[in-house]
Parts: sequence; structure tokens; C-alpha cells
Amino acid sequence: MNYKIIGKYIKEVNFKIPNPKAFFSLSKNIVNYRINIDIKSNQIKQNIIEVLTSLQLIPTRDDFEKINTKIVFSAVVELLSDKIDKSEMEKIILINVPSEIYSELRGIFVSLFESSGFKDIKVNKDVNFQKLFEARKVQ
Repeated sequence: MNYKIIGKYIKEVNFKIPNPKAFFSLSKNIVNYRINIDIKSNQIKQNIIEVLTSLQLIPTRDDFEKINTKIVFSAVVELLSDKIDKSEMEKIILINVPSEIYSELRGIFVSLFESSGFKDIKVNKDVNFQKLFEARKVQ
């Protein structure tokens, strides 16, 4: 392995249900939302990068009240070699690190919903980041 995760933390949490109408609408129409996953990175130092993986609930339709739910999880990664090519770096950032931290990120996200009274939130237990990476390259 060309890297190791040296730290991880919740960088940002937004969980805003604006009113009771939105709460009840979400309770009835949770199937009309989908989970969006986004991954970004920042170089911190020479061999240190921050990989930001976010989960967000997004409505599939525009005809009902919106809620704002998003969590950004930071993994601070040390690269163990100075000779990592661009292709390998992309795989570390977009596949390897998100695969390692996803179950923890998912657990936090689901816990927020369950603590707010939503017992039927469905967030995939497993995400194939390799498949997402390959689909992104085709676009």
C-alpha cells in the first residue's frame, strides 16, 4: 500500500429540516430522494493530502419541500512514496480511501436520520468506488 490514513474526522455536518411540513413530507416521500456521493481532495503538505468524502440526500423531484442534509468526512492521508504517478494517486483518492472510510461515514449519516425520527432511511451498506471511478472516467 502506498499510503496510510493518519487521521479522520467529520469536517462538516448540515442537517436542517426547515419545518414540520418538510419533516412529514420526507417521512412519506423518502423514496423520492437519492444519496449523492462526492469526493474531493486537497494537498496539505508534500506527502499529506486530505480526502473529503461527502454524502448528501437529494430530492429526485422538485414538487415538495426540501431539506438540507449533508456530511463531509475528512481523511488525512500520508503518501508513503514520493514516486506515485497520477493514475495511482487518482485511485488512492477516488477508490481506496473512500472504500476504507465509507462504513464509518455511512453509520454517522444514518444515525443522524434515525436520531431525528426517520427509521426507514436506506443508504447502501456497500458502494463500489471502483465502478464509480470507471463511470466517471467515461463521462
